[in-house]
Amino acid sequence: QVQLVESGGGLVQAGGSLRLSCAASGRTLSSVAMGWFRQSPGKEREFVAAITWSGFTTRYADSVKGRFTASRDNAKNTVFLQMNSLKPEDTAVYYCAARRYPSISGFPYEYADWGQGTQVTVSS
Repeated sequence: QVQLVESGGGLVQAGGSLRLSCAASGRTLSSVAMGWFRQSPGKEREFVAAITWSGFTTRYADSVKGRFTASRDNAKNTVFLQMNSLKPEDTAVYYCAARRYPSISGFPYEYADWGQGTQVTVSS
């Protein structure tokens, strides 16, 4: 089992940027796909972004496409989510998650390991 710890969340004004990090321990992430999800109060957890084990392929939710960028550093066992042009509707708890396979997925149930989440709040 892998332990995932997110960091980098916080309060930012609309139009600002944040960079989330997700550090893994217990198992290498170099062979598995990673995903980012978010959840707001009263809403279901939704897909944000995913990245293959190699980092060459990424997928984004339409709502963040062009503003968010997923990346990874397998040598540091860490994945990142760069969030630019943030909007109030991006406010949520953001979670990173690890699959057991190298291919990406947008479905939460296909991810085996989850971090505890980091709060992102965007003020208008």
